[in-house]
Amino acid sequence: MTGDTRTSDSGFVTNRRRLLVGFAGGATAAAVALRPSGASAGPGPDEQVSEVPRSDRAREVQPFEGRHQSGIVTPRPAAGMIASFDTLAESSEDVERLLRTLTERFRSLMAGGPVPELDPKLPPADSGILGPVPAADNLTMTLSLGHSFFDQRPWLAPLTPRRLQRMTQFRNDALNASLCHGDLSLQICANTPDATIHALRDIIKSLPDLLVIRWKQEGTVPILPPSRDGTHESARNFLGFRDGSANPDSRDTAMMESVVWVGDAGNEPDWARDGTYQAVRIIRNFVERWDRTPLGEQEAILGRRKASGAPLDGGTTESHVPDYGRDPEGALTRLDAHIRLANPRTPEARASLMLRRPFNYSNGVTKNGQLDQGLLFIAYQADLERSFIAVQRRLDGEPLEEYIKPVGGGYFFTLPGVRDGEDFLGRSLLEAAASRKS
Repeated sequence: MTGDTRTSDSGFVTNRRRLLVGFAGGATAAAVALRPSGASAGPGPDEQVSEVPRSDRAREVQPFEGRHQSGIVTPRPAAGMIASFDTLAESSEDVERLLRTLTERFRSLMAGGPVPELDPKLPPADSGILGPVPAADNLTMTLSLGHSFFDQRPWLAPLTPRRLQRMTQFRNDALNASLCHGDLSLQICANTPDATIHALRDIIKSLPDLLVIRWKQEGTVPILPPSRDGTHESARNFLGFRDGSANPDSRDTAMMESVVWVGDAGNEPDWARDGTYQAVRIIRNFVERWDRTPLGEQEAILGRRKASGAPLDGGTTESHVPDYGRDPEGALTRLDAHIRLANPRTPEARASLMLRRPFNYSNGVTKNGQLDQGLLFIAYQADLERSFIAVQRRLDGEPLEEYIKPVGGGYFFTLPGVRDGEDFLGRSLLEAAASRKS
């Protein structure tokens, strides 16, 4: 009996080792199959725990110059942030210095490259958190102005964009004043959170006499391997559903001209052409309550299948367009389902389209022991009243409100882009203001 046991143990150990080696080889093959094209091969046998992760995407550079600012129709990377500031710039000279400095810092940070070496007796030129040669890391920086920027400066007030206003509270909101509004907003997006933080710290250091940070919210988007069939999926939010299934196609230039960009029509000031309205909302999700809700009820509240993102009235993919005309009583998709209220698929509702660019956030734990998680909602549109505000009014009272609570955000106007090396953000606004004085 003892001899049989030893023989069996010896054979078991050998076979187990072979089995584990086989599993390891299979796992490696699977990892290679799932690895996104262009991604680094991952840690090798000679690497150790303290070495930095590597990615060949860190050198990606987004263009800074153009009719429109980057970071709006630009493909969304994994990390994003909104930082809101109040500004002490009151005179036209200080406002111009503010805008020129921001333009210069945006241009430099988005390009990446070596940091100037200064006298060691002086503060360093850079925080150093990305090293002596910060990579561009797909960075975009997008500047928008709040209603108070115009309202508190009489010489700019007549040039306020027509639909720009202070964000008011809807019935389900619990807005925290310390997380709302601001003279200007700065959207920073990059491949990594360190790159967004690096950019934010640079801006704060560059303009200490003109900018005071009011609030900020960071967020992320989950990274997925490419699908086997080549299709692209919308990212999932912290409710587990895909967010952005019915987003207009940001690659469709004609659609973006209609939905996002301010043009010649619309009675906007001439200086605002090629800008857009930015709506920001910090929306807390009550994830513990949601996770205890039956799957069927979750899907009925949203109006989509959780696994596939397909609408409840048919189809197998999130790209399927629901036909509410075949379901007038709401037998398949409830009349108060989120997707049906947000976009009832009527000719009138088409005017309410907006381009959403959200990020998930996780801020730790609240005082009552719940996870503080949710959505940093960001949307761009040519008409704030017609798009975000109109949709929000349709959603008023929806069943989803039991599981979400907006707590902050604001409305801003995103400035037109920088055309060349001599241009700067807000130039057309200051020129319009100067023309009024003369």
